Amino acid sequence: MNRHNHPIRLLAAVLLAATGTASAETLLIQRAQHESAALPARGMSMAQVEAQYGAPGEKLDPRGGQKRQWPTINRWTYPAFTVYFEKNKVIDAVANQAAPNEIGPKPPIR
Repeated sequence: MNRHNHPIRLLAAVLLAATGTASAETLLIQRAQHESAALPARGMSMAQVEAQYGAPGEKLDPRGGQKRQWPTINRWTYPAFTVYFEKNKVIDAVANQAAPNEIGPKPPIR
């Protein structure tokens, strides 16, 4: 065996291993992009979200608000997503992890 080929084989093995991991992560990204149309839109009010998606499974304790420049963030969890509100308006909605082996957002801090 040529000693110059050994580092190339090692590099190829590392790249193949990384490709397997990346494809699993890609699946989450693809699912999240597909589901993003079903998530509440930025700027919707709490009343609009509840009217369209029903009552949340849980309304988590608010976070922030210790200073004027740190607004209070309210979080509502649904089976497929979590909605984040600043005051009464949606600032973000994030798809929840679908399965324990899926790489995705960690569960919200309670």
